[in-house]
Amino acid sequence: MEYDTPDIFSGASVKLENAADVDLIRQTLGVLAARPVTQLLPSQPVNAMPLNVTERAIAAVDTQSSHVMTGVDKLHAKGITGQDIKIGIIDTGVDYTHPALGGGFGPKFKVIGGFDFVGNAYDGTNTPKPGPNPLDQCNLHGTHVAGIIGANPGNAFGISGVAYGAKINAYKVFGCPAKSVSDDIVVAALLRADKDGNDILSLSLGSASGWTESTSAVVASRIAAKAGRTVTIAAGNDGASGAWYTSSPGDGINVISVASVQDTQIPLQTAKVTVNGASRSVLYYSLFPLPVAGTLSIYATSTSTSVSADACSALPSNTPDLSKRLVIIRRGTCTFAEKLKNVADKGAKVALIYDNGSGFSAVSLGQYTAALIQAADGESLVKQFATGTDVEVSFPQTGAVGIYKTPSGGLMSSFSSYGPTNDLFFKPALAAPGGDILSTVPVALGKYALLSGTSMATPFVAGSTALLYQAKGKGVSARTLFQTTAQGVPSARNGGPLQTLTQQGAGLIQVNKAINYVTTVQPSQLTLNDTSHFQGTQQIVVKNTGSSAQSYTVTHVPAGTAITVGRFSIWPNLGPVPLTTQYATVKIQPSSFKLNRLESRTISVQFTPPAGLAPATFPVYSGFIKVAGQSESVQVSYSGVAASLLNKRVLDTTANFFGSPLPYILQPDNTIQKATRTYTFKNNDDPRIYLRLLSGTRLLRLDLVQASNTAKIVGALGFYEYIARNNENAQGNGYWGLALTTPTFNTGRKIPNGTYKMALRALRVTGDPNNDAHYDKWFSPSITIKA
Repeated sequence: MEYDTPDIFSGASVKLENAADVDLIRQTLGVLAARPVTQLLPSQPVNAMPLNVTERAIAAVDTQSSHVMTGVDKLHAKGITGQDIKIGIIDTGVDYTHPALGGGFGPKFKVIGGFDFVGNAYDGTNTPKPGPNPLDQCNLHGTHVAGIIGANPGNAFGISGVAYGAKINAYKVFGCPAKSVSDDIVVAALLRADKDGNDILSLSLGSASGWTESTSAVVASRIAAKAGRTVTIAAGNDGASGAWYTSSPGDGINVISVASVQDTQIPLQTAKVTVNGASRSVLYYSLFPLPVAGTLSIYATSTSTSVSADACSALPSNTPDLSKRLVIIRRGTCTFAEKLKNVADKGAKVALIYDNGSGFSAVSLGQYTAALIQAADGESLVKQFATGTDVEVSFPQTGAVGIYKTPSGGLMSSFSSYGPTNDLFFKPALAAPGGDILSTVPVALGKYALLSGTSMATPFVAGSTALLYQAKGKGVSARTLFQTTAQGVPSARNGGPLQTLTQQGAGLIQVNKAINYVTTVQPSQLTLNDTSHFQGTQQIVVKNTGSSAQSYTVTHVPAGTAITVGRFSIWPNLGPVPLTTQYATVKIQPSSFKLNRLESRTISVQFTPPAGLAPATFPVYSGFIKVAGQSESVQVSYSGVAASLLNKRVLDTTANFFGSPLPYILQPDNTIQKATRTYTFKNNDDPRIYLRLLSGTRLLRLDLVQASNTAKIVGALGFYEYIARNNENAQGNGYWGLALTTPTFNTGRKIPNGTYKMALRALRVTGDPNNDAHYDKWFSPSITIKA
């Protein structure tokens, strides 16, 4: 591909027959950089509940708790719905035949245009087959994103998109099914979406990076820096992997990287339970009623509510015919499919599985007529069955909607990725509802589904920006206004500090406040850096744009300090990242003042990092400087590291991952090389290095050095820039493998036969590439090349 957009990106993507040619390209006059083409993934939903049923009228119920918790409902009531704003969605495409998405494609419809960059057969590695039609009818993802932005009201669930008055352009960059996409295609989509005049771009895709410098991140950032442009990108669903692990291109400096907050409530169905003439409702996890007619008596596969392997093996021979019974089964040990098959073998057609504490949420039940109920409800039914009580259950087909108030509603989604970036940029920028979100999916896949992920939070912010642009014009900074009016997210339901800003960003978006508040504050975020580059003195400008004078009080509101390192001493801590209440201290001058209409004031803020924390744990402290007037409060977010990043280990030298100290050379017989060995480079007789990175690195080098003098470099073997750290997943990004499959340097020159060592050098985050002391180093056992 060629790219010719001078104000954003001029360049090309090329395929080289010889890896050694990369250095020749870098040395070519006029070439500023040469980066590898990398694979990006759709930000896969953490859980999903698609529905293969027809639409029907249900009881009116407010399923838009996500709108209520962010103030979007107030703007809709005023007729602010994103009219005349264009939003480009770079994703799997959109099923624009969906009635809630306009039912068609072209200028007269909601989805006015777009482009398919890849074709349905694209899997991320084969040749793309582009075309003009971005229709997607096999993936949940893109259509769900489109519904969060623009679903028309008046559908069966009474939901609507955040900006259902906006127009959508769909850019399809994944095949069918969606697997991965090379980032050169994403760059092409970004440039096309910008050229098409979209005011806002939404990308729910990426891969863990931790760096602001990937090609797609830089291009997205340059587009976001243009006046009247906002780019929203998913922060990633890698919260379990801990800090310093947000996704690119969301790491782009000027883009809005979006974290996920759990929605507060879900509209689910209820069953009617009748005992001795008295009835009560039991909530079960389904958006639509189970298609069950009449009344069923219950049968429990075990009268014990603590058995862990309930229905995990064939039921006893004396089990009655279950064809006219409702079977109650405890969750645990084996899969739902195994349990349901075992009861189906005895004739069962309908089952309820009660939770065992694993979480009341969407689960995969295959083609069986079944649903999950809460633990207390299941235990009550089992106890009544055990005592011989006559219990009958029915499944009303209308008017039986119940609201499930999620225990984690309003808290950060556990899957939401933690920042900051390795180069200490403030990521994610802010949070939006992304957990348990009801939206549209392709008609053939059920029309509606509950999905969770930062994929769902990202279009929410895109839609919110459309409301902002309609209300205040396209010249405003969406990120500034959203960050300064956001709401801090607690770390737990009861007690504890605010969640670290490395996961929540500036907090939960409050769209109505961003549009209507008259107090502004700049900048919206402060990066205090690490202790070696500490920028503890900061200035904040507060302005009163209202029609009357206001008095203000400025205070410090800390968030939990994230202890980012400590597992196996030098490994990153897994999520949820542990928090401490050892906070920074702050001096504010002045801490109170009055501003007349259109008057501004500069505040001086002096930070002192928290004391008493072990630098080796690389604590990231964060919080807010709150500026409160009589009727409104705005904020500036901050974060810093109470340690020097130059001391942060990059190379993993422990044996915790593979059982042997890393790095090491794996020989062709899959044993670790301990002594000098000869390699012929015939029949796969070559050395392969295995390593892990505990921190991202700007530069990873592999060189051949003299065996007797490791300071003497004979030639370069590999050169890698802006590499993400590894995580704990051995089947994913758990480690690196570097293979010397041919006896050549990276220039293509043949390595002379002889005895050498391989030298691995990983630059520490703030290190000087020209200072050898700033690298983690490893030298291999001696290798003799005889080729």
